[in-house]
Amino acid sequence: MGDYLDGEKLNEVALADQFQVSRTPLREALQGLRATGLVELIPNRGAFVRRPSMTRLVEMFEMMGQLEAWCVSLATRRITGAQRIYLRQAARDCEAALAEGRHDAYYAANNRLHRTIYEASGNEFLAEETQRLLERLHPFRRRQLDVTGRLQQSMREHSAILDAMDLGDADRAAELMRGHINTLGDTYYQYINLVEDRRSSGT
Repeated sequence: MGDYLDGEKLNEVALADQFQVSRTPLREALQGLRATGLVELIPNRGAFVRRPSMTRLVEMFEMMGQLEAWCVSLATRRITGAQRIYLRQAARDCEAALAEGRHDAYYAANNRLHRTIYEASGNEFLAEETQRLLERLHPFRRRQLDVTGRLQQSMREHSAILDAMDLGDADRAAELMRGHINTLGDTYYQYINLVEDRRSSGT
C-alpha cells in the first residue's frame, strides 16, 4: 500500500515478471483486488489503481466499528465454552507472535480472534457481512504494523475486550471493540501522513 498512485495503470507483464507468476494467477489476483475496490478493471484498457479517499476510509472504519461492536455484544451473551477457549488461545498466539517479532503470525492470530467473535455472535448474516468488510479493509488494517507501538496497544485492547466478555458485560465489550476498530482508522491516517512525509523529503 502506497507504492502506486491513484489512477495509475498496472502493467500486467511487469507484475507477472516481478512476482514470477503466469498471467492467469495474476489476473485472478487483480479480480480479487477489484472485489475490494482497490483495482478497477476497464475492458480493452487494463487494470488501474483505485485508492479510496480518507473520508471514505473513515466511513468504512466507522461502519466496521459498529458491526464488530454488535458482534461482540451478541457474542458476550451467546459464546460457547469451546469458542471462549479458542478466543483466549488466539489472544495468546497474538502475544507470542508479538514477543517474537513475527508480524505475519500476529496478524493471522488477530484475524482468528476477530472471526471467532463474529461466529460467536450466533448471527450468520451479521458474521458474513462483517467478514466481507474486514476483507475490504484488510490492506488498510495491516498498515498499523508500520506505526510504532500500535501492536502493543492492540494487545491491551484485546485483553480488555475479552475481560469484559468474561464478565458478561456486553455493553462494555461493545464500547471497547468500537474504540479498538476506530483506533485502526486513526492509525492508518498516521501511516498515510508518514508516507507522504517520506515522499516529500525523498527518503
